[in-house]
Amino acid sequence: MDKIPILKMGHFLLVTIQVDMHDRLAMTLQDDLTSRVVKDRAKGVLIDISSLEIVDSFIGRMLANIAAMTRTLGAESVVVGMQPAVAITIVELGMSLHNVRTALNVDKGMALLIAQLNGLAEDDGNEPNPE
Repeated sequence: MDKIPILKMGHFLLVTIQVDMHDRLAMTLQDDLTSRVVKDRAKGVLIDISSLEIVDSFIGRMLANIAAMTRTLGAESVVVGMQPAVAITIVELGMSLHNVRTALNVDKGMALLIAQLNGLAEDDGNEPNPE
């Protein structure tokens, strides 16, 4: 697999990683996802990593970079479905996923994104349209 599918759901983009990530695939995902945030004017990105059994320091950094880049482009990111072994590895590697919002599953992650969208709508005076 040379690309990871990115699905549009209303104001959000959904990425479900179903294969083990290698460095080139992670870089392609970063480029594709930032392009789609701009093209689709996405307000949020949900990244499901529940199928990942291994996360090395590069992939961890890429997740943090994706969150930072999408935030810079005006979209919040939430990483969901992290396996306990992956969380342990991230901590043992001394990695810090500052500014990366996480949730246990897709439902909770989507709720975070919707709450963020509603918060933004209240701030700018516009009503949200959570299609």
